[in-house]
Amino acid sequence: MTELTTVSEQRCFGGIQGFYSHPSAACGGTMTFSLFRPPQALDGERRPLVTWLSGLTCTAENFTVKAGAQRVAAELGLNVLAPDTSPRGAGITGEDASYDFGSGAGFYLNATEEPWSRAYRMYSYVTEELAALVAEAFPHDAGRQGVFGHSMGGHGALTLHLKNPRTYKSCSAFAPISAPMRCPWGEKAFSGYLGPNRDAWRDYDATELLASRGASAAKLLVDQGDADNFLSEQLKPELLAEACEKAGQALDLRLQPGYDHSYYFIATFVEDHLRHHAAALAA
Repeated sequence: MTELTTVSEQRCFGGIQGFYSHPSAACGGTMTFSLFRPPQALDGERRPLVTWLSGLTCTAENFTVKAGAQRVAAELGLNVLAPDTSPRGAGITGEDASYDFGSGAGFYLNATEEPWSRAYRMYSYVTEELAALVAEAFPHDAGRQGVFGHSMGGHGALTLHLKNPRTYKSCSAFAPISAPMRCPWGEKAFSGYLGPNRDAWRDYDATELLASRGASAAKLLVDQGDADNFLSEQLKPELLAEACEKAGQALDLRLQPGYDHSYYFIATFVEDHLRHHAAALAA
C-alpha cells in the first residue's frame, strides 16, 4: 500500500473531514488531498464517491473549507474527494511565475512537453493513482462515482467524465472553461503543456470530445453566473451548449442572475449539485 500520512481529521456532521498526503509517482513529489467520509461510511457501508476538481490557484483546502458541502454530503451518504490542482515544488523553472500556468494550474491533463512532462500529469494522478490509493485506504462503492468542479476544475470534470463515462457516471460543473482551445487560459496552458500541435489539444477540450466521442448517458448539470467576470472571454458556455446539442448530450445549463465566479456562488448551489450526483448514482 502507498504510504499515506494523515495531516488532520475532524468530526463533521457525523462523518470525518480529513486531509492526507502521500508520495506521488505521477507528479514526482508529495501530493495532498481532502476526503469527507459520511457517517454511513463510518458504519461500514460502501457509499458512492464524488470527486471535486478545483480551479486556478486553488489547493485541496478551498472547496473543503468554503463550499459548505459536508452537511448535505452527510445526509446523502456521499464521500467527497478533493485533490490538489497541480504538483507543488517540482523544481521546474517558472512553475510559480504566473497564476494560470504551473503551480495551481495543472489543467487535469498529462503534459507532454519538457520540463512539464516530468511532473504535470494530473490526469493520470486523479484517474489512476489517487483513485487507486483512495479505494484501498477508504473503501467505497467504486461502481458509483461522479465528478464535478469549478472553472479549470469544471473543464477537468467534463473531460474526465466524457473520457471515462463508465467510471465517472455523473458529472456537473460550476462556470467551467467549456472550450479551452478557444480561450486565453486554455491556449496558454495547452501550448505550454502539450506543445504547438493543436490536434493534441482536442483530447482535453469538452466541446471537441463531444464531437469526436459523442454523448454520454449522463445528464450534465452546469451552473454559470451571469455576473462572472470571465464569462465571455474565458468560459464560453454557449459553445458547450452548442456541442451538446449537436452530439445529443443531455445538458441542464442554468444561467444564474447576479452570481459571479466566487465560492459564494458555489456555496449557493452546491446542494443542488450533490443531490444531482446522488440521484444519478442511486439509479
